[in-house]
This record gives sequence, C-alpha cells and structure tokens, in this order.
Amino acid sequence: MEATVDHLSAAYDDFMAAAAAVVEARVQSGGEKKTAATDAALEAFKQRWEIFRVACDHAEELVESIRQRIGSECLVDEATVSASAGSVAAPGIKPISAVRLEQMSKAVRWLVIELQHGASAQGTGGSGGAATPNAGAGGQHPEEGAQ
Repeated sequence: MEATVDHLSAAYDDFMAAAAAVVEARVQSGGEKKTAATDAALEAFKQRWEIFRVACDHAEELVESIRQRIGSECLVDEATVSASAGSVAAPGIKPISAVRLEQMSKAVRWLVIELQHGASAQGTGGSGGAATPNAGAGGQHPEEGAQ
C-alpha cells in the first residue's frame, strides 16, 4: 500500500512539474502560441497526465480490493458470531460454517475479477483468467452434499 501511495505521489509531482514547464515555455516564447519548446512541454505534460491517471487507477483498484476484503472479513465475523451464539437459521436455510462462507466469498470475488479481465481482454483475444485460484472453492465439501 505504501508503495502505491509513493508511486501516486511521484506521478503527481511529475505531473505538476510538467504543468509548470508548459507555463514556463509559454512565458519564454514571448506569448507565441506555437513554438518547438511549447510543443515539447505540452507533449511531456500529456505523457505525465497519462502516467498520473494510470497511478490513480492502480490506487483506486487497491482501495477497492481492500474494501472488498474488509467487507468479506466482516461477513465472516458476523457469520462466526451468529453460529457461535447458537442462533437458529431461517427455515429452509441450512447453517453454514464461517470457513465455507469465506471460501464461497473468495470464489465469487475471483469470478468477478475474471469476468472483468475477460471483458477487457476480449479485444486482445485472451481470457484474462487462465489460472483459476478459486478451484479449491468449487470442490466438494461435506456441507455441499445435498446442495
């Protein structure tokens, strides 16, 4: 996480330096709109903008991943507390162990990730999810017998 923040901060600093270089080139050109120096500064600015956007996207992905993980942990905690408190499941719904709930949650999360990568990789011909880390979650468990 710290590396992501450092990368984002560095990309922002580079972006701001490129913006300052555009202003500087414009001032040095004497107000002319089109010079080689301003064109070069604008091109560098555009590149730094793209790098900054990518860094922001990576940071957003990290935050979303952490948010999902915290949500999953809270769900497992609630299920564990409910199970240990001796609460009775609703009629027709079998009780589920916290371990199985976590496995199913991970399986769903990986499927979503695979679908997202598959949608973005359709143009490149890849499936985006050749490895299936959720293979263990799809195996038969004693609790799945009648499901």
